[in-house]
Amino acid sequence: MSKAPSLDPELQRLAEARQHDPFAVLGRQQLGGETLVRVFLPFAERVSIAEGELELQRIEGTDFFEWRGDGSALPEHYRLIWRDAAHREHISHDPYTFAPQVGDLDLHLFGEGKHWHAYRFLGAHEHEADGVAGVRFAVWAPNAERVSLVGDFNRWDGRCHPMRVRSKGVWELFVPNIPPGSLYKFEIRNRDSGEILLKTDPYGRQFEMRPSTAAIVEAKPDFEWQDQAWMQARAEFDWQHRPMSIYEVHLGSWQRGDEGELLNYRELAHRLVDYVKELGFTHIELLPVTEHPYDLSWGYQATGYYAPTSRFGAPDDFRYFMNYCHANDIGVLLDWVPAHFPKDAHALARFDGTPLYEHADPRKGEHLDWSTLIYNFSRLEVKNFLLSSAVYWLEEYHIDGLRVDAVASMLYLDYSRTDWIPNEYGGNENLEAITFIKEMNTVVHSQCPGALMMAEESTSWPQVTKPVDTGGLGFDIKWNMGWMNDTLAFMEREPVHRQYHHDSLTFSMLYAFTENFLLPFSHDEVVHGKGSMLNKMPGDEWQRFANLRLAYTYMFTHPGKKLLFMGCEFGQGIEWNSAQVLDWYVLDYPLHQGVKQLVGDLNRLYRAYPECYSHEFSWEGFEWLDCQDNARSLLSFVRRNGDDHIIVALNFTPVPREGYRLGAPQAGAYTEVFNSDSEYYGGSNIGNGLGTIQTEDQPWSEREQSIVITLPPLAGVVLKPVNKKPKAKPKAKKK
Repeated sequence: MSKAPSLDPELQRLAEARQHDPFAVLGRQQLGGETLVRVFLPFAERVSIAEGELELQRIEGTDFFEWRGDGSALPEHYRLIWRDAAHREHISHDPYTFAPQVGDLDLHLFGEGKHWHAYRFLGAHEHEADGVAGVRFAVWAPNAERVSLVGDFNRWDGRCHPMRVRSKGVWELFVPNIPPGSLYKFEIRNRDSGEILLKTDPYGRQFEMRPSTAAIVEAKPDFEWQDQAWMQARAEFDWQHRPMSIYEVHLGSWQRGDEGELLNYRELAHRLVDYVKELGFTHIELLPVTEHPYDLSWGYQATGYYAPTSRFGAPDDFRYFMNYCHANDIGVLLDWVPAHFPKDAHALARFDGTPLYEHADPRKGEHLDWSTLIYNFSRLEVKNFLLSSAVYWLEEYHIDGLRVDAVASMLYLDYSRTDWIPNEYGGNENLEAITFIKEMNTVVHSQCPGALMMAEESTSWPQVTKPVDTGGLGFDIKWNMGWMNDTLAFMEREPVHRQYHHDSLTFSMLYAFTENFLLPFSHDEVVHGKGSMLNKMPGDEWQRFANLRLAYTYMFTHPGKKLLFMGCEFGQGIEWNSAQVLDWYVLDYPLHQGVKQLVGDLNRLYRAYPECYSHEFSWEGFEWLDCQDNARSLLSFVRRNGDDHIIVALNFTPVPREGYRLGAPQAGAYTEVFNSDSEYYGGSNIGNGLGTIQTEDQPWSEREQSIVITLPPLAGVVLKPVNKKPKAKPKAKKK
């Protein structure tokens, strides 16, 4: 409709969607002794107040409707009845009669960067105000002239529900009578440029299926958690001295339905739990399931930091997934990405028309390698957004820990860039990010006892896993990227050349206990032309499988927690492709079956012997027997738990070593309890049989006693004193 020439300027601004304070002109107003009720309904033909059937009059040429009179009989929150052009009738309470619903303390804590549960007041929440049910919306947009709520309940029209501005740049609006499941976004007008932006909710807890990007009003969760015993035990879990073996999973390409469809979280829960229990893993680690628009980002370019992706179902479906894992004694870790975010126009980038979440200067605010933006960690509200997200997943979804992605890119201002800005002391350390990381780990450990914080940190930054109060970053565990790179570089070499690179295997023990390390063979090592784990290995088919079994034996007996990416456990032939499921068909072939059986038995060996896990972060649990036999590419060492021990011997050549003498930690008899060359795994079945190996009174390698064993080709064996009984025996035994 055309505007009236004499329309009040404040009303004109509202009609043009420029009004900063809609509550000053809409709702119930007192003019002297008279009550004025004013509404703005662009699609209404007629409007009345239900209580008293009071007809509102249209201001000629506008979409404003007014009623004037004695309002003493009107309830505080009256209902509007309006009819649209299609003669459909609508009824709802007037949202512009409600007082602010967001508390001042919430706003204060958020502005200070100290609101660990900011998701409880920002975003969309079912809410009751003065006995009226509806949804409370709130968003942070400090550089906006106007913010409007738009959705499927108002034809996505930014004129219909302009929001109230509060302190700290927070905008809020309580909208009565709209149901959970409603779609919504925020329409933002920048106060300087007048630019109009249509943005999804940064704190949205549920989203449409991609490629659609609207947030969904999540109903109040009524899921009945049944993992109270797990959560209590987690808070007291002595993880440093317990086994931790992690199966890393990308849900979209692990398995799918018969027609290639994505599986629901509930179905995935049953399939995954059955599978990892069979293989003996203690934890699942999920590549990011935070909502993301682009499948091929694997979830690392997240737009929904508070929402499990709708690809696999609704939030309650994910709660079921978590509950089911815990019911079966499987922990769940989540890949979480505070280092960067995508440039998608509907999400965080230039959220209110300014670089709000990101740095304005691209030398600090953009990752050129990934074409993503970097969070401005100096901004308290941005820091609060991320801190609250971390707490959210750990508290609301019972996630057992976060693997923090790309920590190195956060720590260094010159990470993968030639044009960079030094810090105030002239160095390349990102002081703001370091402060954030320390606070993040401090907050998580105080708010979520027992939750683990794991760093993917690829440099030699000191004290990554040391406490914050002693100068460390405060993580619990660090991925040992050096061990991974050295091990793979060594294993990829032809065995004849390995003698010249022996230090690639032994170097890790020079720093193994400087941090709490995890040993990863992760997704990053089987993509982008790097080849699968199997195809990294040299030699003919038999040798490639033997080398792979040997590499896994080395990982599971080396100090450090363990992580293996999906498909690696059965020797996937081609490198991982996130757009298709794993090549499960290869399990029809014995050599692949053998690798899977080996991984299961290595997990059971690792969990059965405290020597393997009790002291993974100190010299108490490890000592070399022989690390200098580079000419034959042999390694041997002891894993200890107090007076108990096992012996590990590894042969990295295809030559069997009969009559190989090893120093023995004690006199007596030993027996072989694991052999990666077993016929059960597709090996040649060379080894030491089921009998015993008696020590001899011949000193060797600074030991008073020694034993003589057979080392199979491209294989590792584990020996134990015959009087040592494991907690649980590995399934497969060598004949």
